[in-house]
Amino acid sequence: MAENEKPGDNRQDITKFLIMTLASIVIMFIVFAGVNYVIMENLISQKISTISTSQEELADDTGEEDELQKGIIVDLGDFILNLCDENQKKYLKVNVAIEVTKKDTDFPEVTEEKSGGHGGHGAAPAPADPMEAIQNEMNQYKPAIRDAVITNLSSKTSTELATAAGKELAKEQITNDINSILGGEREVLRVSFGQFIIQ
Repeated sequence: MAENEKPGDNRQDITKFLIMTLASIVIMFIVFAGVNYVIMENLISQKISTISTSQEELADDTGEEDELQKGIIVDLGDFILNLCDENQKKYLKVNVAIEVTKKDTDFPEVTEEKSGGHGGHGAAPAPADPMEAIQNEMNQYKPAIRDAVITNLSSKTSTELATAAGKELAKEQITNDINSILGGEREVLRVSFGQFIIQ
């Protein structure tokens, strides 16, 4: 009889073990799923709040920058120069313009004096064109600025300048070079390439 009881006991023990194991696995899965849900919910909430905060700050910054970012365009003209390619000669033809900051004194408000019906007798002379004054001011820097543009672009290869990232890097370097030339008198807001042909 002892021999007949052993296999039954083993089967009951195995069945209990399997049931306990399955129950443990199910419980662990439920706990894991619950913890995972809570963690993911918190992470998603944090990301959403971060994104909405960033968008609000960006919207605020954009409004302020629109007012500050309008400058004066100075056309530096066309450049034809050799690039730094080793295997074959490559040329770049580019038109460069810069946008520089305005000064408070650039555009003084014009006050018209009333002449009292004398047909213009005794009226103040018309003020000089503000844009002409600014162009004259920038003309003194033009040789150094053109030299900085030539030095920067001619040190690049056609491969570097063929990519958008390469062009943006060149613009950033030109901006830094010109800002050091202007010495704080004005600041470059943007460098723009008009025509851009590599041959």
